[in-house]
Amino acid sequence: MSADDDGPLPQRPGKVIAVRAHRPGHPSYYLKPATALTGDDQVVLRPQGCLALGATARFALVIGERTRRVTRAEALGRIACLAAALEFTVFDLHAADDGSALRSNGIDGSTPLGPARLDLPATDLSTLELSCRINGELAHRVTAADLAHDFGYLVADLSRTLTLEPGDLILTGGPPRAPLVEPGDRVEVTLTGCPPLRARIRQDPEPLGVPGAQPTFGESERQAAHGPATLAPDTATRLREVSTATVAAQLRQHGVANHLITGVRPTRPDLRLVGVARTLRCLPLREDIWRLDQSGLDVRAHAVEEIAPGEVLVIDARQDPGAGTIGDILALRAAGRGAAGIVTDGPLLAAGSFAGLPLPVYHRGGHPAGLETRHVPWESQVAVACGGVLVQPGDVLVGDAEGLLVVPAGLAEEVARSAVEQEAREGFVREQVRAGAGLAGLYPMNTVWTNRFRAGGAAQTG
Repeated sequence: MSADDDGPLPQRPGKVIAVRAHRPGHPSYYLKPATALTGDDQVVLRPQGCLALGATARFALVIGERTRRVTRAEALGRIACLAAALEFTVFDLHAADDGSALRSNGIDGSTPLGPARLDLPATDLSTLELSCRINGELAHRVTAADLAHDFGYLVADLSRTLTLEPGDLILTGGPPRAPLVEPGDRVEVTLTGCPPLRARIRQDPEPLGVPGAQPTFGESERQAAHGPATLAPDTATRLREVSTATVAAQLRQHGVANHLITGVRPTRPDLRLVGVARTLRCLPLREDIWRLDQSGLDVRAHAVEEIAPGEVLVIDARQDPGAGTIGDILALRAAGRGAAGIVTDGPLLAAGSFAGLPLPVYHRGGHPAGLETRHVPWESQVAVACGGVLVQPGDVLVGDAEGLLVVPAGLAEEVARSAVEQEAREGFVREQVRAGAGLAGLYPMNTVWTNRFRAGGAAQTG
C-alpha cells in the first residue's frame, strides 16, 4: 500500500466520498483520504493483528466540473466518467474510528481504481453491471438499477452542502456485507465495457506499531464483517423439539445458571420461539431528548427495519411497567421482515391487538400509554438487560408456554445436541418404568442401563 502512487487518475482528487450502507430514507457517507487510492494489479496489505479484511466492488463516479446545489436532473451532466473501484475494509479497526471509517477504510493503497473509464453520456446505465470475484469465484454482483439511490441522486444530495470539484470521486454500490479475503487471495472486479481491475492480498510484514488503538474484533465488528448472527438449521430444529425445562437443565450443566427471563409471558402460548437476538436498549425519558433520523425514524423503528429473518427483537425496558414498549404495527412490520419473535421486559401497547399475530411475543402485560411517555429508544445491537438476564446480540432465545431462556451463542449447538440426547434418555427411562423396572440404577442411569440405552438407539438407527 504505497502512498507514493497517486493512482490511475491524472490528478489526485480533492475528495473521495464513499456511500455507507443505505439506511431507510437517505444514504449516509464517509470521507476517504486520496492516499487510499491505487491502481490495477497492486498488492493490498492486511495489517498485522487484523483478521477481517473485507472486499467490496464499487462504482466510481468521477466529477467533471465544479458542482454546487444542482438538481437531480442536472447532476448526471456533472459526472465526467465512471470507473470500477475496489474498496478494502479492515473491520478490526472499526472500533478505533468511532464511526468515521478513517483508518478502517482509509489505509494507504486500500482502494484500487480501474484505469479504464466509461463516458457517462455514451453509457446505457440500465445494462451497467459490476461484479467481484475472489480466486475466480463470484462473490457479489450489482447493477446500476439495483442501487437504492441512483448516481444523479447522490451528486445532487452531496452538492446541497458540499462543493464537488473536478476529479472528486464518489464510490457507491456493493453488497450489504463485504466478503472477507485472506493473504494469498486474488480479487478481480469487472465493470461492463472495461477490462478487469485486479488486486493481490498479502500480509503486511511490518507491525501496526504504537501508539494508537490496537485491532479489536468484538460483536459489533463481527456483525459488520459477517452480517447478522445466524442459527444453523439443525440446531434450530433441535431447540424446537425439546422443552425449555430440558434446555434449562443443559444450561446449568454448562455453567450458565442465570438464563431465565423473568416476569414475561407469551401472547400466543401455542407458538414456540427460537431465534437470534437483535437488541434494543431504552433509557429513561428525558423530555428534551428524542432521536429521529432524516426519514423520521427513531432507534426502535430502525431496529425493526433492520431485523433479519430468524432474529428476535429483544427490548430492554428496565422492567418498567409504566408504558407500552411496542405496538402491533411495528410487530406486523417485524413479522413481515421474517422476525422469529419479540421479547420485551415492559408492557405492550394495546396488548389485546397482538392475539391474532402469527408471531411469538413475550411481554409484561399491557398499557395504554406509548413508549415515548417513559422511555427513549437509545441504541441497538448492544448488550442489554432483559428480565434480569444479560442478552448479547447473537444470543439464542428459546421460549414456550413455560418460560423464555437465553442460550449463549457459543453454546447453542452443544446445548441443542445435549438436550436432544437428554430427552431421548428420559424417554427410554419412561419406557422401562412403564414396563415395571425400578428406579435404582435406572434414574439416573448407571453404566449397565446406559449401555442398554445406547444399544437400543443403535438398533433403532440401524
